[in-house]
Amino acid sequence: MSVQEETTTPRQDTALSTTTGPPTPERSARTSLARTRNRAAWLFASPALLVILLVTVFPVIYSVVLSFARVTIDYDGFQVEEYTLANYGALLQSQDWYRALGFTLLYTVVTVTIELVLGMLSALVLERLGVTRGWMLALLLIPWSLVTIVSAQLWKYIYDSTYGIATWGIALVTDSPPVILGEPVSAAAALMVADIWKTTPFVAIILLAGLVMIPDEQYEAAELDGSSAWSTFWRVVMPQLLPTFTIAVLFRVLQAFGVFDLPFVLTQGGPGTSTQTLAIMGYKVLFQDINIGPGAAIATSTALIVGLGCLLFLRAFRNQAKGVD
Repeated sequence: MSVQEETTTPRQDTALSTTTGPPTPERSARTSLARTRNRAAWLFASPALLVILLVTVFPVIYSVVLSFARVTIDYDGFQVEEYTLANYGALLQSQDWYRALGFTLLYTVVTVTIELVLGMLSALVLERLGVTRGWMLALLLIPWSLVTIVSAQLWKYIYDSTYGIATWGIALVTDSPPVILGEPVSAAAALMVADIWKTTPFVAIILLAGLVMIPDEQYEAAELDGSSAWSTFWRVVMPQLLPTFTIAVLFRVLQAFGVFDLPFVLTQGGPGTSTQTLAIMGYKVLFQDINIGPGAAIATSTALIVGLGCLLFLRAFRNQAKGVD
């Protein structure tokens, strides 16, 4: 055995005996303190967890159960007669459901895409600002800070066919005042404009948070290499902005796919059913028509579709991130 082996073996034995020996009083006290803190943390968090369980988890599970139920309603309340797949079968045969699904997908794709583009441009401008960035952020957050019902009512005044400023502006060009919310195409476009106006600042703030984390040295290195602004954006900015970009997309897809308040105030899903989203359709079936089983099936199918879409997007993002690495 060499001298080095003779000197290292006792050290290894000493380290082994230290880590695997009997617990010392200090270690026992530290373990007991950690357990006490864990119990205290669960104790203090239990009221909030109970509230979340009652107002979020239980209604979701109960809605899924009701989506498989055939429910009858009388003066004593509603009774579950049987559990069946008939609600989903009727849903897949409903033309209204397909139209609502198509409009919801179109609404989500158009609004999220435009908001990402405008939000990225706004974030790039804000990232280059100096002392005025705080003031610009405050102004930018005004649309997002408004309650959606208030924002929708504001846009309803703007689109009003009698005294709305948008109607007045279009009438100056076309010589005939339009009924913006009375035509399918213009009503859908009006909804999208209102949504883009409100939520673009939210996307811009998220992307700005990712931009400020990119070191200035990387921009300087790209400039020294003779990279153009466009090339720097795609080769330096976007690869490092992908996680933040993904968060922005997921948040906006979840919000846009489940949009209810904005179209409810502006169009009620009309004219006809041209701007009826899945959330509006579920509300009408469940609360206006009092069809509990089909309404729960619409809500459950909406959650499944948006969940699958988000999972597919996350998988695509993960594969792209691996390719970048």
